[in-house]
Amino acid sequence: IYATLVVSTLRSGKYADRMESYEKDEIGLISDELNQLAENIQEQVFSMQRLADEKSVLAQTAHSAAVMEERQRLARDLHDVVSQQLFALSMMSSAALRVFDLDSDKAREQLNEISEIAAKAQGEMRALLLHLRPVQLSNDRLCDGIIKLIQELKAKTNIEFHASIDEVENLSKAAEEHLFRIVQEALSNVLRHADAGKIRVTLTEEEDYIYLFIADNGKGFNPHKERITSYGLKTMRERCEEVGGIFKIRSKENEGTYIDIKIPAKGRG
Repeated sequence: IYATLVVSTLRSGKYADRMESYEKDEIGLISDELNQLAENIQEQVFSMQRLADEKSVLAQTAHSAAVMEERQRLARDLHDVVSQQLFALSMMSSAALRVFDLDSDKAREQLNEISEIAAKAQGEMRALLLHLRPVQLSNDRLCDGIIKLIQELKAKTNIEFHASIDEVENLSKAAEEHLFRIVQEALSNVLRHADAGKIRVTLTEEEDYIYLFIADNGKGFNPHKERITSYGLKTMRERCEEVGGIFKIRSKENEGTYIDIKIPAKGRG
């Protein structure tokens, strides 16, 4: 039973736990094997964090290329989404003007559709502008970078934010940058897809782990359908796992979306 509990603990990400060693019987051998497994997993997590740090250093030299790639992606999004919405607004407003004196009810219906499309286009633009921020945190700490993002969105949207952002000390630079990009991507998804009125963001460090929680009260989605594999969610999960973290997402249609992330503190696990 105790061995089962240890395995369950390892699966939850608590790699520092060890099983008490007994005499050199079968139970003792199992204890030794489980402890060795935990140690191996812990070392792998440390190795992943070191590799992520090395990758972060290499990424600095490719910063210009990354910025160019991001701008190209934004240009495609502007063309594919926003420009189409603006074209639709132009066509529908012209049609509404033509029928305004002849059929006021039809004109009112078209004006309502114009208002909805304009709101969606505004959300898309805000999400795209969010991605124009630096690819790296530069000299900001993680907590400062997240606070700046939230303050920016508070000033530009009607979304109500509830944030609790602590300073986290035991986090590698690579992990900081990955978490920042995860927050950026998550907020962008909310702006573009969720139709949310409230967002909660929590960053805290407890014992040997850093916890990030992002939730919204938007329209949600079914995680078992194709949208769970969308580029944004897939990238967030990969960024989290690259620094030894655990990524969990919960969502239900009309009941919002909840993202839970747990990352081992630097040099721990």
